[in-house]
Amino acid sequence: MNSSILKKLSLPIITFIIAWLGGLSTQYTDWSWYEALNKPFFNPPNFIFGIVWPILYVLMAIVSYLNAQNIFKLYLMQIVLNGLWSWLFFVFNSTAFAFLDIVLLIFLNILIVKQLRASKAWLSVLLYIPYVIWICFASLLNLAIIVLN
Repeated sequence: MNSSILKKLSLPIITFIIAWLGGLSTQYTDWSWYEALNKPFFNPPNFIFGIVWPILYVLMAIVSYLNAQNIFKLYLMQIVLNGLWSWLFFVFNSTAFAFLDIVLLIFLNILIVKQLRASKAWLSVLLYIPYVIWICFASLLNLAIIVLN
């Protein structure tokens, strides 16, 4: 197998490994801590996250496969930060470090969208934008939780 095919396949595989590791964080979560937090009025019900994230991970995997040559390093950095957020927030109860993580995550993903646009990968831009919007929304939730607590 040549290196470009390995590169293309590695990003989707890493995406699903990170998704699994993020989900694994729930095994170590003190849910009483989370339930006791004051949350903003716009906090969605918990089941929404279980619907949205799998869809976003599939879209991210598709985009990473289609554009591995153009976004490889940026994508690797962002997917690591993506997985780290769950551990920072839920396991270590560090809302501030989680917020820092998600701000960096947004920045990297804006760079990825710019790279996709520059390479005229319009379908990938359309597939990736929901993820960027969702993490922007998640950052507002994270910030609101910091402010309210």
